[in-house]
Amino acid sequence: MELSVGEEIVLERLNFLLDKGVIRRFAATIGHRALGIVANAMIVWRVPSQEVERVGEVMISFDEVTHCYERPSMPKWPYNLYTVVHSDSRDECRKIAAEISRKTGIEDYQVLFSESEFKKTGARI
Repeated sequence: MELSVGEEIVLERLNFLLDKGVIRRFAATIGHRALGIVANAMIVWRVPSQEVERVGEVMISFDEVTHCYERPSMPKWPYNLYTVVHSDSRDECRKIAAEISRKTGIEDYQVLFSESEFKKTGARI
C-alpha cells in the first residue's frame, strides 16, 4: 500500500500517537529465516538474586541477545534469568552461551532450542 504523504508527515503522526499514548511503540519484524538465521535458542540461567541486575546488563550487551528477562525460579526449575539468541547454527548459539557465561561468571545454565516455528500473530483484542 502506498500513502499520498511523505515520510516527514508519517513520522509526525506516529510521534503524535506515541505522545498521546494511543500506541506504545512502532516496530517492524524481519523474516529471520530468510536471512539465514535458522537456530533459535533460549538460554536459561541460574543467577543469584543479588546479581540479576549486573548479569542482565552484561547479557544485553551482546548483539546476539534479542530478549533478556527475569522470571521467578521454582523448586524443580531453578532458572530465573532468560536470554534468547538467534544464529546460523546451533553450535554458534552454544558458543554465544559459553561467552556470556565467561563474561558473567554464571556457569549454571542450559541452552534450549526451538524445534518448530508456528504462525506468529500480533495481539488480538
